[in-house]
Amino acid sequence: MSESLRQIGLWIPSLLDGAKLTVTLTICSVTVGLLISVFLALGKISKIKILNKICAFYIFFFRGTPLLLQLYFVYYGLPKINPALTISNRFFAAFLTFALNSSAYLAEVVRASIVSIDKGQLEASRSLGMSYGQTMFSVIIPQTFSRLLPPVGNEFILVLKDASLVSIIALSDITRVTQNIASSTSSSLVYIPAMILYLLITAFFTWTFNKLEKKFTEE
Repeated sequence: MSESLRQIGLWIPSLLDGAKLTVTLTICSVTVGLLISVFLALGKISKIKILNKICAFYIFFFRGTPLLLQLYFVYYGLPKINPALTISNRFFAAFLTFALNSSAYLAEVVRASIVSIDKGQLEASRSLGMSYGQTMFSVIIPQTFSRLLPPVGNEFILVLKDASLVSIIALSDITRVTQNIASSTSSSLVYIPAMILYLLITAFFTWTFNKLEKKFTEE
């Protein structure tokens, strides 16, 4: 037992390094994905047909194809199309893929939140001389924050777990580090602290989003 604990203690620093990459990738991807999703949602509810169709296709494409294939395409496929499209930085390739994918899922959430706001507020704002953009970003969208938090929190947790896919492009996240340790030591014991680490990270961010949701609800 003591020997097992000693082994786990030796693996923890490497696993924590992998956790830093996993958490950083998740935060960056969801944050940028959320920003993109606002414009996608506005585009999809826009009365400009070409814009509506472009945004609708974007959402359909990224929601309708596997994230794993998207990651393969961005990292391995783009260079085959044109060497100038090569993304040599593995982290950036993963970040770009996850942000684009996340934005498609969050766009539907943002769209649903926007259309749930009473249309009378839009009409009142326009009657006061506010432009469509001013109305959306100053009046409508701020009211969606409390409604967005639960689904955004769910998307965050999903991306956190999906981040394990980056191991296919040799990015050293928790999963990749765990696989390397298991291969070099021929010990499956490393999967235990790895899973516990995932659970702790998930629990922390679930608690954080729950606190934020209560805060916005009380306000």
